[in-house]
Amino acid sequence: MLEVRHINKSFGGIMAVYDCSLNVEKGSITGLIGPNGAGKTTLFNVITGHYKPDRGEIFFQGHDISGLPPNKIFQKKIYRTFQITREFAQMTVLENLMLMPEAQTGEKIWNTWFRPGSVRRQEGEIEKKALEVLEFVELVDLKDEYAGSLSGGQKKLLELARSMMAEPEMVLLDEPGAGVNPTLMGKLTNNIRKLRDEKKITFLLIEHDMDLVMSLCDPVIVMSEGRKLAEGPPETIQKDERVLEAYLGGQYR
Repeated sequence: MLEVRHINKSFGGIMAVYDCSLNVEKGSITGLIGPNGAGKTTLFNVITGHYKPDRGEIFFQGHDISGLPPNKIFQKKIYRTFQITREFAQMTVLENLMLMPEAQTGEKIWNTWFRPGSVRRQEGEIEKKALEVLEFVELVDLKDEYAGSLSGGQKKLLELARSMMAEPEMVLLDEPGAGVNPTLMGKLTNNIRKLRDEKKITFLLIEHDMDLVMSLCDPVIVMSEGRKLAEGPPETIQKDERVLEAYLGGQYR
């Protein structure tokens, strides 16, 4: 579904991503691990158009998306989250979701004057869908709360809900488990599996929580010094000596 071919990206002479190639298969939950500075988030930023690659190509479902701006990547049905959540803090949870669908009739000011009925109908449909999504991620009881008042784990669930409103085909998650308590972590991982199984969404996620990666992801890709070091099912990665020494610290021996 996603092909990354020989990507290079440097900053002021520092090579953050070097000759990196990897594939993400449709319908998978693929994990991307490695130490800080391995180039994982930089690669995410290149894939999603926040950085242009210095060299290499990226294909999504057979189409070259190399160097496209973020809004064009979004239109290709690729959605990404960030390590620090980017909710609209002074808007409600429900409003955060209702913002997501593209090309809403009410976005053009003259439609509010000349087509108010169409604006209201579409807004009603979007609100209905948003409430269904909040039910799915078990946040519907917080629909009228300001998003900024949510806990860190609830904000991660809100990010997942916002991705559902965009109807993506692939979601890139940057450390979805960071700062999430065990109860909400269980909800988050269950929702990711349900979205893969029921909505056929493909996931690529960066994560430092190895328990989460090993229980949720297959395959797991390991990056080191800007390039792919290893790839395979979790049980294979757990036994790879290079991974054990450099990234897992031997805890899975």
